[in-house]
Amino acid sequence: MLSTPTSRTDQIFRLATKLLVGTVWLSATFFGLYILLFYFAALLLEETQLWNKVLPGLFDTSTRLATLGIGLHFAAGGILLVLGCIQLIDRIRVRYLAVHRWLGRLYVISAMLTAIGGLVFILVKDTIGGTVMNVAFALYGILMFVAAVQTIRYARMARFEQHRAWAIRLFALAIGSWLYRMDYGFWFLFTDGLGHTSAFRGPFDYFMDFWFYLPNLLVAEIFIGRRGALQSDAVKIGATILTFLATAFLVLATYYFTAKLWAPSVLELLGG
Repeated sequence: MLSTPTSRTDQIFRLATKLLVGTVWLSATFFGLYILLFYFAALLLEETQLWNKVLPGLFDTSTRLATLGIGLHFAAGGILLVLGCIQLIDRIRVRYLAVHRWLGRLYVISAMLTAIGGLVFILVKDTIGGTVMNVAFALYGILMFVAAVQTIRYARMARFEQHRAWAIRLFALAIGSWLYRMDYGFWFLFTDGLGHTSAFRGPFDYFMDFWFYLPNLLVAEIFIGRRGALQSDAVKIGATILTFLATAFLVLATYYFTAKLWAPSVLELLGG
């Protein structure tokens, strides 16, 4: 039997979606492992001065509480990124409900600790980008904490539609730190850092302070409330094109950060 145009559109759209999800999973997981191998390992090995080679001023011997806070932020954030995509896989949720629940508890706790660690750092030390970055990152931490609380709250109440909605919002926020690096990697690759300063106070830096998570929430809300909007072929074709473009963007950005920062930083730490 010949495939109809609609079925071909569906097949290509599903392929594009799988490629994007796979790319997100691999890239976000690799970034999460990088955080654990570099930032958290540096804290355990008492080599936290290496943090400053990546983000100047991050480690300061006069603010031990800030170091503890950001260390907690990195450790929990790494776990958050590694577990994120697993929790959204339908087969695991349906077939292995106990695994989904226990990983979900770890995921939510990691999200809370990530938010708390980041907020402690901001309150004690301030971010490198000053007031604008302080406000943007603090708002990000508060939104993540609220999303984590609501996700577990509705799960315990067996209100699974609301639980699903808040879990999607939490995931959208959780990948924000990863997307922050992806966006910078892509920007540096094609503009050589236009609008960026070493103090993260250039026009592009101020834009990125909010861009890395607010659009994610908008997409999440559209996905939660408008799942039926992707039924027409015209919309699916447009979504397919955007999905392939997003995948290409993530591949390029991941390559840039892996080659220029993640791999060299981990190798330097492990090489002593």
